[in-house]
Order: sequence, then structure tokens, then C-alpha cells
Amino acid sequence: VAGWLAILFAGFYKTGDRVQLGGIQGDVIEIGVLRTMLMEIGQWVTGDLYTGRIVRVANSFVFKEPVFNYTGPFPYIWDEIMVPVRYGSDSALAREIIERVVSGTVSDHCTRAQNSWDRLAAEHDIDVDPRCNPVITLTITDNWIQFTIRYPVEYKLRRVMRDRLFTSLLREFENTQGRVAIASTTVQVVAPSSLEVRLRDSQS
Repeated sequence: VAGWLAILFAGFYKTGDRVQLGGIQGDVIEIGVLRTMLMEIGQWVTGDLYTGRIVRVANSFVFKEPVFNYTGPFPYIWDEIMVPVRYGSDSALAREIIERVVSGTVSDHCTRAQNSWDRLAAEHDIDVDPRCNPVITLTITDNWIQFTIRYPVEYKLRRVMRDRLFTSLLREFENTQGRVAIASTTVQVVAPSSLEVRLRDSQS
């Protein structure tokens, strides 16, 4: 009951919020006096989709573990995707394509995320710059050139945004006529050379 009162009056979460309580993620569908009911996401299902299981968590949990609220006053998360580009590709052209695709795809989310953050910062007197604009960095690995794309997205649209970005990037890379190519791990199996064995006659 104390946990129920804390949830209601301290604003931990409300019905409809997406939360993580310990290792359990889901959308809150009911807040009872003793337990909170969640529609579970994740586990064996990727992309923050529902598993179909209903999870009941004791309200006393809020006094024992951190409560993560994806909705709250700032309903955005920063997501990252990695784009491996084959060595020998035009890296400058690859970066230009990635910047163009990312800017055209996530610009609306960045604007809304910045506005939401400004309201949150003003309300709580926060002096932090979260950099809501997308950030693209390059890393050289043993196998390929890797571009990491970091961007804000609404918490329920992470999978949709990834699909849009990868689809657009693949199409743009294919239009470069081979100047930019996606890299992959390649393993070459070489057949062993033949070995001829001759036994010498002991009486010869």
C-alpha cells in the first residue's frame, strides 16, 4: 500500500507509461493497491515489441530498485546504429550519404526532442546540453570502416526508425555503383593440398 501511495503521489509512473522495473520492461496497463500490471516487451522478442505476457509486480518494488520511465517528461531516447563500410570504399562519400540520410530521416525527432528537453531543463533548472542533433563518428576496425550514428527518437519508434535508416542507406549505397559498399565478415575456406604417401618395400 505504501508503494501504491508513492507511485500515485511521487509520480513514478502512470497508466500508459513504458517503464523498466528491475529486469522487466513493459507498458503499464493497471496500477492496483498491491501490484502494478505490465504488458511485457523485449525478452525473446527484439525491437521493443510485446511478448504477450502480462506481468504483475508488487508495488513495494519502487522502494528496492530504480524505476526507469521511458515516457515521463522527456519521452525520447538516444539510439545508435553501426554501419560497416568495406575498406577501399570512398569513405568521404559514405559519410556524405550517411549525413544526408540521417538528417532527412530524424530531423523532426531532433527538433521535438530539443523542445521537450528545453521545457524539462527550464522546469528543473538543468544546465546540461544533451546534443539532440544526430552525431556521426568513424572508427577503423580490423575488418571494416565503421560509422556510428547516434540520434534521438521517440521511445516507441526505435525499431521503425532503424528500418527507415537502414533501408535508405542501402538504397543510397547501391546507387554509388560500387564506390561505397557494406562490409561483412568474409571467411575463405581453402582446400588442403593433396598428399601422396609411398611406402618403401623393406626388401628392396
